[in-house]
Amino acid sequence: MYLFTVMVTADLRQVPPLARGGVDDLQREGRRGNPLQARPPILSLSLSDRRPPRPPPDSLPARACVQFTVPDLRPGTLDSLLALSDDLVKSNIFIEGVSHKIRRQIEDLERAGGVESGTLTVDGVPVDSYLTRFVWDEGKYPVNAPLKETVASIQSQVAKIEDDMKVRVAEYSNVKSQLGAINRKQTGSLAVRDLSNLIKPEDMVTSEHLVTLLSIVPKYSQKDWLASYESLDTFVVPRSSKKLYEDNEYALYTVTLFAKVVDNFKVHAREKGFQIRDFEYSPEAQESRKQELEKLLQDQELMRTSLLQWCYASYSEVHVFCGICVIILSVKP
Repeated sequence: MYLFTVMVTADLRQVPPLARGGVDDLQREGRRGNPLQARPPILSLSLSDRRPPRPPPDSLPARACVQFTVPDLRPGTLDSLLALSDDLVKSNIFIEGVSHKIRRQIEDLERAGGVESGTLTVDGVPVDSYLTRFVWDEGKYPVNAPLKETVASIQSQVAKIEDDMKVRVAEYSNVKSQLGAINRKQTGSLAVRDLSNLIKPEDMVTSEHLVTLLSIVPKYSQKDWLASYESLDTFVVPRSSKKLYEDNEYALYTVTLFAKVVDNFKVHAREKGFQIRDFEYSPEAQESRKQELEKLLQDQELMRTSLLQWCYASYSEVHVFCGICVIILSVKP
């Protein structure tokens, strides 16, 4: 077992240049007769994943030095050690990147649920406390196993977490997209929005010969509509037009006419700048759409909660990247 001094900091810019240099710099300074050669090597761990507002009372200050125990790992031959050195850099970047992705996803989900973001934890303790108490898990990663296999196992575990996150986020995003499309239809302009929640049964006249159409009239052309709609065809029912709704751009009017002249009326209305919306009133279809919306809202909240809990657990699991840091220390000359 080896003991290293660990400088734990919430911001890597606060670490002195010598500490950022790591073990090699310290050894070089020692060979030059620098008094620091009597100190144990320093490993700098950046805690950028710890969100700054209101750290818990038991968390460490912005910079603190603690002893870090490194097990007696087996680096293998020189050739394998050189090959491993390159793999470690890539693995460390990859694993830390996954950690950041999960953290950002947690923040997005908390914001969507109106939850105030707090300090992330690993195994129930703040990240800095976890790092200072880190113990190598010999059950998962035997110390006598080849380091190449250990690194591959850690990276494979994190890669599986990343793939799982992509699938879960895609499913959640799909539900959000469906809800977004429905909301746009219900809140958009009268020219494109769903009209079913604006129409009442008594607004529509349907018989063997008569039919009610819905006309979208530009807001500043309402007088023109009221003055001209009866003359757009000879078979329009007089004084049958009624305004049902108005938004910032358009007004929604009904008009009743004989079914046999519907096509001609649409052509003449379009020439005047009025849009006739195709609409068939159906209480059953309206109730079905309402139930679909309620189900999507429930699914979205369930998936958000489930994904958030998964992210909390996975954020903790991904911090096996500490093991990569330990391996880096163990293979340093």
